Amino acid sequence: MKEIQVSKFKAQCLRLLDEVNRTGEPLTITRNGQPLAVINPVTVTKTRADFGIAKGTAKIKGDLITPVVEPSEWEVLS
Repeated sequence: MKEIQVSKFKAQCLRLLDEVNRTGEPLTITRNGQPLAVINPVTVTKTRADFGIAKGTAKIKGDLITPVVEPSEWEVLS
């Protein structure tokens, strides 16, 4: 892991960020020899679209239209 003093990081920030992104190697920023922060490269993962994600996973079992109970048993219809 590469280390750099905070004063040097401030002067070369953009170049160092590009380097971390390009090489994939983390960068530790130090102050008085003590670690202050660590910069890690971002890992981008490809996401799937939500629409259609469950396509082909459902199965119809039985009749979906016929009521389970007789209409005479429905309180709402009385």
